[in-house]
Amino acid sequence: MDLGTLQLKKTLPFRALFYFRVGWGTYFAYIMAAINVLTVTYFLAIENYPSLQVIFPTFVHYIATAIGIGVPLLVFVGYAHYKRSVAFRAEAEIEIEANPYWYKAPPGWNKEVVFPLYLNMINLMIKMSKNEKLTPDEIKKMSDIQKSLSTLIDGGYVGKPPKMIE
Repeated sequence: MDLGTLQLKKTLPFRALFYFRVGWGTYFAYIMAAINVLTVTYFLAIENYPSLQVIFPTFVHYIATAIGIGVPLLVFVGYAHYKRSVAFRAEAEIEIEANPYWYKAPPGWNKEVVFPLYLNMINLMIKMSKNEKLTPDEIKKMSDIQKSLSTLIDGGYVGKPPKMIE
């Protein structure tokens, strides 16, 4: 059993929990919450008040009105949250502070190709400014980076990508 498979088996329960949370929070919870709120407010509040029943004679009228007003209102609130409030900025700052990959090279093509390319370009500029020649080892490193860049451009992988569960 290779290291990637062993690591994947260790993280599988956490991956399943992550996918469960995304499915629940993104899809199921919102739908169920909307159904619950609409049902409870109509059958416990509107149905018991004749003045409100004049406005919403049936549950379908109530749902149509709630969706017609609620969806545009919630889109506006979401827009305001991202574009007009400081709340999103604070959330983004916290995410940046908490994510270690804002402070180190992330694994994958950045670490395997881009950052070595930057380092070699700096080394090349220093050598050029000193009128020095490249060593065969440095030329080989640059050639390897060139091959990796070509592989990425062609849609291939560099390094050791994790094996995905099918």
